[in-house]
Amino acid sequence: MIHAVVADDEVLARQKLRQLLREDPDIEIVGESATAAETIELVRATSPEVLFLDIRMPGMDGFDVVGALSDLTDIPQPQIIFTTAYDQYAVRAFEVNAVDYLLKPFTSERLKSAIQKVRDQPQVRQQESSAGNGAGPAVNFYTNRIIFKSRGRILFLPVADIRWIGAEGNYVRLCTASENHLLRETMAHLEERLDPRGFLRVHRSFIVNLKYVKEVRREANGDSVVLLDNGQKVAMGRSYRSVLSEQLYRT
Repeated sequence: MIHAVVADDEVLARQKLRQLLREDPDIEIVGESATAAETIELVRATSPEVLFLDIRMPGMDGFDVVGALSDLTDIPQPQIIFTTAYDQYAVRAFEVNAVDYLLKPFTSERLKSAIQKVRDQPQVRQQESSAGNGAGPAVNFYTNRIIFKSRGRILFLPVADIRWIGAEGNYVRLCTASENHLLRETMAHLEERLDPRGFLRVHRSFIVNLKYVKEVRREANGDSVVLLDNGQKVAMGRSYRSVLSEQLYRT
């Protein structure tokens, strides 16, 4: 598994790249950022193997980001793939040892070629080899925290704090004991990032953290609900009831 950070000040550009990356099951996006400062903090927090980096960003440009990251000696340095609409920076990009330089708009095939260059890097090959030959403990590639921007802040939310997740149009609502956050994400993609031993889809619009489930009950009107330990009720679809019961017996 290759962990990636996507850094671009254009929302549509991040969405497009995220969609293309979903075609590769070996890539997990661990965070997105819109400014140079956010990118530096995000890389420090998540230690990704690859950083998809726009060049023209608010505050500092992509090359400033690369310079700032090189000064951080306490974290592994990510492989850099520049993504930009400007071709005049290509020579400089390779002078700072970028793995590749993608000129927008780029195709899925061109992106796959860039990712393969990341895989060909010695440190990434060694990591994948160690994960595949049984030399050492198995690595859990499910995310243990969700990183997103909210009200001008970058939040690092431990998934263990999430009690339930609800779909709201093109967003998902992450609910903890004391607060909730609205994140632009799909339920399907978020579900893929969560450990199924701890989180379970109980409805097409809801996911629950099994750690907080107290019971499953049928209401007077015949509808089933999941009752959490704080008294909250989450609707459960009929087709999910047997799956939840089986999962609870395993935990």
